Amino acid sequence: MTARIADAGFIIALNSSDRAERTWARAVLQRWKAPFITCEGALIEAAHFCFPGLVARLVEDGDFVVAFDLAEQIAPVRTLLEKYKDIGMDMTDACIVRMSELFPNCKVFSIDGDFKIYRRFRDQSIPAVFPPALQ
Repeated sequence: MTARIADAGFIIALNSSDRAERTWARAVLQRWKAPFITCEGALIEAAHFCFPGLVARLVEDGDFVVAFDLAEQIAPVRTLLEKYKDIGMDMTDACIVRMSELFPNCKVFSIDGDFKIYRRFRDQSIPAVFPPALQ
């Protein structure tokens, strides 16, 4: 089974003011079916940029499940942050890239084009699903 990894941007897009992003994200959620796995950082980032109650409800309903322990993964996350410091990788993106390594049979759902640049396992592209505007 393919792990469905949600980046913060995907979660935010579910309630985006941008109609195309919102339509894409909701169609993805319907097509791929919950639960999507993510990290706490993505949920906190999403709650910061949209209604926190919505993010809490999505977690409570089981649509998004935290499947990442930063304390256990801090060394590889720090390595990713160092590798991509020139492009300003944030902690959430580093956690999502690390999750793609922990769940090799995955798809990362994002509106962040940086996932086209980031590499997992040092040199492999990340299998990602983006809205049509980023394809």
